[in-house]
Amino acid sequence: MKTKSRSRRYIANGQSKATVEEYFATIPEPAARALNKMRVAIRSVAPKEATEVISYKIPAFKHNGILVWCAAFSNHISLFPTASVIDAFADELPGFSTSKGTVHFPLDKPLPVALIKKMVKFRVAESESKSRKKQS
Repeated sequence: MKTKSRSRRYIANGQSKATVEEYFATIPEPAARALNKMRVAIRSVAPKEATEVISYKIPAFKHNGILVWCAAFSNHISLFPTASVIDAFADELPGFSTSKGTVHFPLDKPLPVALIKKMVKFRVAESESKSRKKQS
């Protein structure tokens, strides 16, 4: 079931940041702690060659294209793993606000790190499969 979030404002005020570190430096607590926890979880399952970049004014992990994006908002943090990942994990996302390619994790609840890792692993596998097909 999809629900809409009321908060559409990036904590970083939508201002373009040149680096991921600059983006994170603008985020107040508790969002900074939560987004950093998500960042660590993503990094733990992303390919070692993956790099962190700013894409669409928010942090992203890139390896053969963008794998996932993440961002902080005033009352939640978001993971943007693409629509196909949201569809694949729909049964595991009840209780979370979602949209076509985004999951919102409220700041007042524990971050589901294991679920985030599973979603990112799925996205990495999907990306690697597409990359192999392009090379064929």
